[in-house]
Amino acid sequence: MDRCAGAADNPGFSWRSGHPDSGHHHGAHPGVETTIHAGPHSDVTTIRPALAIHHPPSRPVTVTTIATAVPSFAPLYLQIKALLEERLDAREWRPGEAIPSEIELARRFGVSQGTARKAVNALAADNLVVRRQGKGTFVATHTEERASLFRFLRIRHNSGKDIAPTSRLLDVRRAKAPVDVARVLALKVGEPVLILRRVLEYDGAPIVLDEITLPAALFRGLTKARYDAYRGSMYAFFESQFGVRMLKAQEKIRAVPADAATASVLGVAPETPLLAVDRITLTYGDRPVEMRRGLCATSTFHYLNELL
Repeated sequence: MDRCAGAADNPGFSWRSGHPDSGHHHGAHPGVETTIHAGPHSDVTTIRPALAIHHPPSRPVTVTTIATAVPSFAPLYLQIKALLEERLDAREWRPGEAIPSEIELARRFGVSQGTARKAVNALAADNLVVRRQGKGTFVATHTEERASLFRFLRIRHNSGKDIAPTSRLLDVRRAKAPVDVARVLALKVGEPVLILRRVLEYDGAPIVLDEITLPAALFRGLTKARYDAYRGSMYAFFESQFGVRMLKAQEKIRAVPADAATASVLGVAPETPLLAVDRITLTYGDRPVEMRRGLCATSTFHYLNELL
């Protein structure tokens, strides 16, 4: 068994490179040395040619920096997973595209195929990639509507049927981030944001009114006309038009009374109890890129959360 594979399950393991440009996105040079430490008192193995391998010069790979979210003592496969996430974030492989095979990834990062497989399995468990039998592994995408829609949409009809809603954008406006929004979206107070209001309709009936706040810098050129011209889900729109991948979300739910404006949009009486779903959506590196409040009429719908 090679040294890399043997260290994969060692919690004291670290993996780093001596490349002088480790803080920048440059490709590995043939002379780079990779040191693998199996523990604080272990010998050091130096693998010279492992990183000097065949990747297109137009798509340089960063192999010298482990993502800060992953401690240097993490198992090797998690360190490889972090590097792969960095490359996904840099759009080396775009949504819907195949990533290299496990054999290629093992050669690229100088690890065993088993370690590469565990890293890819971890990506799949986080819904970042999708395995397709006999075809390979592909970057997950919101443009595959059925696959992604109900992962982020928890509102279900009381009949139990999965009904796909129609999205109707009411308006888009620019604003300056107040203190609470700036804190949630990791912005400076006063930075520009976009505020979208949209209605989700089920069989023509308005059920959900969303107010969505986005960092304006990430969504330059987003207008109501541009959204209306797009055919697909809102997250697919964000992904394909602006390169922003919505990967996971945190939600809080509570009951609130409908104010007059919301009641008018949803066709309910003022003070009708609504379900308020407050969401913060994250992209790569757990960076917040969306703040949303959904107000849901629940006379014939409910919020479903499956605990697995």
